[in-house]
Amino acid sequence: MKIMVIEGPNLNMLGIRRPDIYGNMTLPEIHEKLSVLAKELGAEINFFQSNHEGEIIDQIQKAYGVYEYLIINAAAYTHTSVAIRDALEAVGIPAIEVHLSNIFSREPFRHVSLLTPVCEGQICGFGYLGYEMALRIAVSRLKGVGR
Repeated sequence: MKIMVIEGPNLNMLGIRRPDIYGNMTLPEIHEKLSVLAKELGAEINFFQSNHEGEIIDQIQKAYGVYEYLIINAAAYTHTSVAIRDALEAVGIPAIEVHLSNIFSREPFRHVSLLTPVCEGQICGFGYLGYEMALRIAVSRLKGVGR
């Protein structure tokens, strides 16, 4: 079971940027926790973060035929990028959209996700635990459980 976590702009600033909204964990700390959980669940997990839309699209396209599941936190691009949405749709890899904060309790422009319609679901508002839930769901789905 190969799973790729793709993360967008400013997530490399976790632990520094708005800890009141995004928490105190850094991105490497999140990745370490997910790596440990993936091993426990019998999955291989890899990570990619970029502040550049085109690099995120390239990574989604490179995932085709390599990864069986995607977990994506496109951050601000969630609300603006038709191109990332189209890349997710094009590769057809099942995906879960994750956000650390509850995007629906924030500014109105954050209430709309262009990605949700091409993802299996969305998890938001639970901080790091959202990533953990997404990983557990992805592994369950790949094992044929919970459909």
